[in-house]
Amino acid sequence: MEKIINTQKAPAAIGPYSQGVIVGELVYTSGQLPLNPETKVLETEIKAATKQSLENCKAILEEVGVSMDKVFKTTVFVKDLNDFAAVNEVYGTYFKCNPPARSCVQVAKLPMDAVVEIEVIATFK
Repeated sequence: MEKIINTQKAPAAIGPYSQGVIVGELVYTSGQLPLNPETKVLETEIKAATKQSLENCKAILEEVGVSMDKVFKTTVFVKDLNDFAAVNEVYGTYFKCNPPARSCVQVAKLPMDAVVEIEVIATFK
C-alpha cells in the first residue's frame, strides 16, 4: 500500500481496517455504514442511510483530492433487497453521468445492524 487514508469527515473504523487506501492510481474505500461522523447517529431510513454512506465515501475520496466522478466501481450491500429502488433513487443523484459499474447484494446482517453499506473504487486519472 502506498498510503492509508484517514479523515475526521467520515466515521472512524470500528475494527482493524482503514477508511481507505491508495494503491498506485487507485483509491479504495472500506465499506461505509450510514453513520454520521459528527453526531455518531446511524441513519436507519434507507434513503437517508444511502445518502450518508455515499457522503462518507465522498469524504474519504475528497481527503486525497479525488471527486465522486472518478469512481468507476461500487459495491452496495443492503439488508433488504426490497429497498433496491429507494437506494437507486439516491445513488443516481451521485452518479448522474457515466455511472460506475456496480454490484448490489442483500446480506444477512451488516455491522451495527445497518440497512446499507457502500464501498467505492476510484482513480486519480
